[in-house]
Amino acid sequence: MVSWKGRRSQRGVPSIQWPRPASRAVPVNRVELGDFTPDLDVYLGQAAYLELSLFEGLGRAAESAPHVRAQRMTARVAGSTLDRHRGLLAEIERTGGDPTVSMEPHRHAVDEFRRRTEGADWHEAILASYVAAGLLNDVFVRLAAGLTADHRERIVRVLEAGDDEAAIVAELSTAIEDDPQLASRLALWGRRLVGDTLLVARAAISASHESADDERLEPVFTELVAAHTRRMDALGLTA
Repeated sequence: MVSWKGRRSQRGVPSIQWPRPASRAVPVNRVELGDFTPDLDVYLGQAAYLELSLFEGLGRAAESAPHVRAQRMTARVAGSTLDRHRGLLAEIERTGGDPTVSMEPHRHAVDEFRRRTEGADWHEAILASYVAAGLLNDVFVRLAAGLTADHRERIVRVLEAGDDEAAIVAELSTAIEDDPQLASRLALWGRRLVGDTLLVARAAISASHESADDERLEPVFTELVAAHTRRMDALGLTA
């Protein structure tokens, strides 16, 4: 479970400092997460509720979209997110589980994460979706390596469906070009987002494994931050 006690409430860079890649030009070796895969019911419940939370955030963002094009793009991303949520619910039901029961233990922590990362306007909300969905899908796809082959193949297909990153990058890049001052605000917001999102990722990795200590996980987070840096680079923003 993620603990938020003592976290800074004001908008800014979180107090926790995550490792950064030594150089953007140096490739980071992929780290196997199969040894840290949570129990299947925990994995599915957490992933499904995170997708639901992202979908709800996008629904609110659509209401504040600056124009119809942005509103349509937001609806498209929300639809892909809802499809992933439904796919994970189907997998829970396939195992004989109850989706509501599986998701309930994760509700408080994920709701708090959503509250902290919902953004002040459409631009911040869409960046939050871009950062959180990218990082968390990276984590859950790689955690799936520890599942049995049949579960792994179906779940990875669900999580990798509906890649809308290019559409988000195009829309935000246009907004930044129209208003260059937006870049500094979104860069700062992105640094806040990565700290909060990595806390959720840390909880997912260690959900069923007390052995998932910070020293063993440091290479994992180095790689995740490298991927986040590439996503921010695509927007022309400093991670």
